[in-house]
Amino acid sequence: MTPADAPPSGGKDEDDDVPADDAPQPDSQAGALGQFIREQRNAAHLSLRALADKAGVSNPYLSQIERGLHEPSVRVLSSIANALNVSAETLLRQAGALGPDEPSATNPTVAAINRDPLLTAEQRQELLAVYQAFTAASGS
Repeated sequence: MTPADAPPSGGKDEDDDVPADDAPQPDSQAGALGQFIREQRNAAHLSLRALADKAGVSNPYLSQIERGLHEPSVRVLSSIANALNVSAETLLRQAGALGPDEPSATNPTVAAINRDPLLTAEQRQELLAVYQAFTAASGS
């Protein structure tokens, strides 16, 4: 290596401060979701491993979600939401599966799910999250 090729004093290359190619881009949906999950995890004082255990997903998979490398399924988002004590709807909105102002109160299907006495509150929440993800994906 010639002196011109050597890193500046301090031993770091100038590129060390440049984000890696696999780092989430601030404008990407997956990156924004991952950042939100990481912020919620840190606010809950949970390690990556502890959240992965609580959510029932692998540590590397959760790390990839947080870095915006994977877009998790509705089931995984619901598991993470439960582990973080946030609503699945909140994570689905962050993932872009729900619009910011879903008019759920005027939807007869949503109203029926909310009125069903056979469902627990958790079952309602998960069923609504799945229903809204499907209807958002179909453009309805």
